[in-house]
Amino acid sequence: MQFDEYRGQTVLVTGAASGIGLAQVQSFLAQGANVIAIDRQPQPQALESTATLCYEIADVTDADALVAAIAAGIDVLGDPTIVCNTAGKLDAYQPTLATNLKMWQDILATDLTSQFIVVNTVLPTMLAAQHGVFVNMASIAGLVGGGGGAAYTAAKHAIIGYTKQLDLDYAAQGIRANCIAPGAIDTPMNAADFAGDGKMAKWVANETPAKRWAQPQEVADLTLFLASQHADYIHGTVVPIDGGWLAK
Repeated sequence: MQFDEYRGQTVLVTGAASGIGLAQVQSFLAQGANVIAIDRQPQPQALESTATLCYEIADVTDADALVAAIAAGIDVLGDPTIVCNTAGKLDAYQPTLATNLKMWQDILATDLTSQFIVVNTVLPTMLAAQHGVFVNMASIAGLVGGGGGAAYTAAKHAIIGYTKQLDLDYAAQGIRANCIAPGAIDTPMNAADFAGDGKMAKWVANETPAKRWAQPQEVADLTLFLASQHADYIHGTVVPIDGGWLAK
């Protein structure tokens, strides 16, 4: 899959150290893009240091650190025209009575509020240029119950609503915002499902109509399309990549 349009563009990716975020970084780099990669973990060995990569360590729940990381990346690679808000974490499928306030706030800060901070940091420059694309990471848990616990499901539903409103407010000024809603993706975030005899992972695969887990690269491939000019008329929507889970 080749998208020559990305050559020389700057892309910002949060949650860049592993899983879907890492695959997105690698994919955009392979297309010739410059990538500002942000994660609280150090730069992974899978990412080679090059002139087209600026890797910044920051916890997305720390607003000041996140804004500073974005600014540092912009100083090196320029303003991003594409943003992938991918940072996120699970809540161990805890129902509301098993969710304390600290956990609730942590999940929402990581999964939802970080996207708000990133958007409000880079959007003014995009508006000045009359061009910008946001690909926000939601989940099937943003569309149905059962994909996470109370906090995660609430956060992912909110991401979808936020993205729709973001696109509605700024589409006429050259901005596109869409969500990706992954189902079962084989990432470190889902490692617990594969622990021990992998019974949970096998159950998930069996319950998925496609009968398998997806790889992060499959979500990255969808991202490449959704951020491209080929998707220019796709606005304010949610694209599931779930092996048919929502079709059940």
